[in-house]
Amino acid sequence: MRIRIVDAFTDQPFSGNPAGVLLLDSFPDDTWLQKVAAEVNLSETAFAHPLPAGGEADWALRWFTPATEVDMCGHATLATAHVLHSTGAASGAVRFAARCGVLGATTEADGTITMDFPTSTLTPVAVPVGLEKALGAEVLAVHDTAAHIGDLVVELRDESTVRALAPDFAALKGLSSRGIIVTAAAERPDGEYDFVSRGFFPGIGIDEDPVTGSAHTALAPYWSARFGRDDLVGFQGGARTGIVRTRLRGERTLLNGHAVTVVEGELHA
Repeated sequence: MRIRIVDAFTDQPFSGNPAGVLLLDSFPDDTWLQKVAAEVNLSETAFAHPLPAGGEADWALRWFTPATEVDMCGHATLATAHVLHSTGAASGAVRFAARCGVLGATTEADGTITMDFPTSTLTPVAVPVGLEKALGAEVLAVHDTAAHIGDLVVELRDESTVRALAPDFAALKGLSSRGIIVTAAAERPDGEYDFVSRGFFPGIGIDEDPVTGSAHTALAPYWSARFGRDDLVGFQGGARTGIVRTRLRGERTLLNGHAVTVVEGELHA
């Protein structure tokens, strides 16, 4: 079977966030899916198979890190939509049935992909004990997204602080049910993006995820409330970076980006 590695939230190879993508006839057992994801060893590998016509979704979609299955993943969904479009397996709008519900992805003629995800709720919480020490930075505010993606959204002082972080990943484990998303307003309000972020997920086997689409379902409402605008641009990453364009639509958040296939080969397993 064909396996591909796709860089998501970028239009240039070797940037953005890489994801493995396999299109299947049906899902094999979970043990096999997890072994493939561990072999690929990227933050997520997506597995998809077509569904019968006439249902609420067109493809079933699951995502695995090297260590576990996750409920929601943006960049691997973007990568899957890109593969479906580039191979001719689908065109235009595609609906995915996933653990977090039905997700939409529409591919335009120029390759731009817009995904339709549920908006995450944000609940203000106290700064967890040990968080500032683990990050090595002062924390301005913390919001929990436990009802949706299970991340803590952590606002730091400024963009420079976010970019310079060198966290203690072992100390971050256990501080949230999924991960820690650190964020700050862009230093140049008239620049190419409105806010910055980085995502740390050591509890599910990913120290740092370069560009986390699902996190932007929380970052979009967080910064839209601050800036008073529904359409924003987020910049995420440390060593690897990418751009996520967000559009807040009440209970849904649109995530927009590009993707490029960098590896295609045969899986012998």
